Amino acid sequence: MRLLEKGTKVGVIDPSELLRPEPAFAAKPVGDFRDFSIDENDPIKERVRKLYIKMHTGQTVDFVKSRHDKWLKFDKFEAGVLEVLEKLNDLVDESDPDVDLPNIYHGFQTAERIRADHPDLEWFQLTGLIHDIGKVMFFYGEPQWAVLGDTFPVGCEWGPSIVYRDTSFHDNPDGKNPLYNTKYGMYSPNCGLDNLMMSWGHDEYLYQVLKHNKTTLPDEALSMIRFHSFYPWHASGDYTHLCNESDNEKLKWVLEFNKYDLYSKSEKVPDIEELTPYYQSLIDKYLPGKLKW
Repeated sequence: MRLLEKGTKVGVIDPSELLRPEPAFAAKPVGDFRDFSIDENDPIKERVRKLYIKMHTGQTVDFVKSRHDKWLKFDKFEAGVLEVLEKLNDLVDESDPDVDLPNIYHGFQTAERIRADHPDLEWFQLTGLIHDIGKVMFFYGEPQWAVLGDTFPVGCEWGPSIVYRDTSFHDNPDGKNPLYNTKYGMYSPNCGLDNLMMSWGHDEYLYQVLKHNKTTLPDEALSMIRFHSFYPWHASGDYTHLCNESDNEKLKWVLEFNKYDLYSKSEKVPDIEELTPYYQSLIDKYLPGKLKW
């Protein structure tokens, strides 16, 4: 993969260079992951497609602003990390074509794959465990389309690689608004990812929760959490015209994280009871006590 060199034109990344090698631990061929093909006779594929239509209709600038107003007061509840993670035992991600298990298992699968390859990076392992716990919003009234799935910036032209892009945005009013439907929309060239308003979901929410609660997880972890669902950028090279040079470092870490987030998915269920004491020790180090959500 070629990252941008300092002093070169920002935003020039060949999407073909973002392809990942097939990891040995993948439960199936890489090409079989993230299969968003349309098959009306496949109930999971239809479930996924219908959720994305709702998402791409509802994720507007005004909607995202309303979610910021609602959720970023951090006044909904207080709970420790494991308490929130356990809630995901009752959530099956309807945007995911690869697994049909409660979401808590995915957190432990991701963390354990990272732990196997990076035994000395405790913060990375913990990031794998918690990266999806922003999905707790679902249990407080948010529909899955405003919690799950791939993310993208609102307020500008939709990237060409967004899943179902050509068939799912027809009823989104931002597409008819000249302030939002151009290449740069409400942004400026190379403004940087940190200055984009992303579609609302668990990535942005958890990032903001961690910042508010003053986590000691490093910036690399926060970038992984904030952008791990931004597939149009990190998997296809869309939106590079909005990136700046500091986003190179984010891309490296997000891609490294994505290898475990995506390819660790399988029907093999981890022993959560056995693993919990180890991960509680990491929580106590980086995210102790009860957090404000």
